[in-house]
Amino acid sequence: MSEAGIVPPLAGDAGKADGASDALRHRALLKAGALQNAILTSANFSIIATDEKGIIQLFNVGAERMLGYRAAEVVNRISPSDIHDPQEVMARAQALSAELGTAIAPGFEALAFKASRGIEDSYELTYICKDGSRFPAIVSITALRDDYGKLIGYLLIGSDNSARKRVELELNEALAAAEKANRAKSDFLSGMSHELRTPLNAVLGFAQLVESGSPPPTPAQKRNLDQIQKAGWYLLELINEILDLALIESGKVTLSREPVSLVEVMLECRAMIEPQAQKRGIGMTFPRFEIPYFVKADRTRVKQVLINLLFNAIKYNKPGGAVAVECALRPPDSIRISIRDTGAGLAPEQMAQLFQPFNRLGKEAGAEEGTGIGLVMTKRLVELMGGAIGVDSAVGVGSTFWIELSLTTAPLLTVREAEGAALARSPVPDGTPLRTLLYVEDNPANLELVEQLVARRPDLRMLGAADGNLGVEFARACLPDVILMDINLPGISGIEAMTILRADPSTAHIPIIALSANAVPHDIEKGLEAGFFNYLTKPIKVGQFMDVLDAALEFAQTAPARASEKEQA
Repeated sequence: MSEAGIVPPLAGDAGKADGASDALRHRALLKAGALQNAILTSANFSIIATDEKGIIQLFNVGAERMLGYRAAEVVNRISPSDIHDPQEVMARAQALSAELGTAIAPGFEALAFKASRGIEDSYELTYICKDGSRFPAIVSITALRDDYGKLIGYLLIGSDNSARKRVELELNEALAAAEKANRAKSDFLSGMSHELRTPLNAVLGFAQLVESGSPPPTPAQKRNLDQIQKAGWYLLELINEILDLALIESGKVTLSREPVSLVEVMLECRAMIEPQAQKRGIGMTFPRFEIPYFVKADRTRVKQVLINLLFNAIKYNKPGGAVAVECALRPPDSIRISIRDTGAGLAPEQMAQLFQPFNRLGKEAGAEEGTGIGLVMTKRLVELMGGAIGVDSAVGVGSTFWIELSLTTAPLLTVREAEGAALARSPVPDGTPLRTLLYVEDNPANLELVEQLVARRPDLRMLGAADGNLGVEFARACLPDVILMDINLPGISGIEAMTILRADPSTAHIPIIALSANAVPHDIEKGLEAGFFNYLTKPIKVGQFMDVLDAALEFAQTAPARASEKEQA
């Protein structure tokens, strides 16, 4: 060892260093060769290399396996365009031509265009095998350049996309089947709703007639009629809830999201729900709003949600209990409405079963009626409006159901709806001219019901027609003041009959009211768009029926004057 502690190199050490470098280079070459060999012999990927003109120069084992060609059959002979679907290549060329505003040759050039500009691109293409069979592939194209940046060819790496396409096809078929099933379910429920509403119309209609008839019913009869009507309206509510839930689940419910005054909605809900609370001895408190908050939601659905939660809080409360409605801001831009009751509360296992259709959490044997789908609908509606819903509960203490909705700014102009402010119908003066109502209906019970309702009006007489064609003939012959039209009629439908009458100058002015058991919102919208003056659903609500009839009669009375003004103009 030297004084510095460094051992001087021996005479043969330099040769040993050179030998080590050679060994490293040899191993690197072996690795590179192994890598190249792995690429060329890969059976899972087709690897094709071309020269700058697009003629195939390399065709690996994977390409041979996928496409059925031997390398010798394609190298220096064909372009990748010859093994791809020509229509797809043409579409690619046309798309590029439209994008760039210049013509591009509809061959391999169209596929390699981006790669030639240094942009690696992938395509979903169809490979055509030697035997003519086809399969979908994902192909990545990269430009090859020498050390000076000159384009010397292209590298295409492809993989079989059949499995993915098969899964996509199966998924699309499953989605189509689910959508078809949803449509079938909605159509079935719509039809079932119609079939149930038709007999309900007779039950409730005649019950209302007997109740308000002369002489008035005895106390015992009155109690019986109350039970009939209570059961009938409850059955109607059940039909409506099931139909509404089906529409929500199938995505067919359309919501109008607009600024909704929380103060106004809360006052309307309070007016509707407090009488129920008073009957049961339940105390209620509502918030006082210092600031008029507006939420972005559907006004009708917000009321539906709040009334459902409020009614549940009353229904499942204890005698002499209380319900408190509270509002609190939730940063950054939401408000929480909480409805707290003093009922029995919910156990953890009951909490886990909330919002399940037809699950009444063990209340089925109780005195309270219910369907078990109200909370499910409430949850779906809140979520459709972009909100959230939840519950906090403790056994023996009570429950707090809450919803959160997004706040929004007040509209520039707000119109306060005067719900419930309709004036009582004034009696018909003596000497009022007799006017004619034509009712087109194939159900005898419905005809008789409306006939008895009209009989209470000394200013009206009714004509009946049992099908659409006969209704058109009666309308042309008698020129009634108002027509009441069922939708589902023998022969032609009510909509078709209305279209015929609208096209006839002699009957075009007559207001036509739809009266149908088709109560799906889409059916109502379709009917109003078709040109009905109004659309009533069965079972008939006598007060609503009379109001609509009066509006149609008033419209009919002023129709000649409007027509004369139109002609003069």
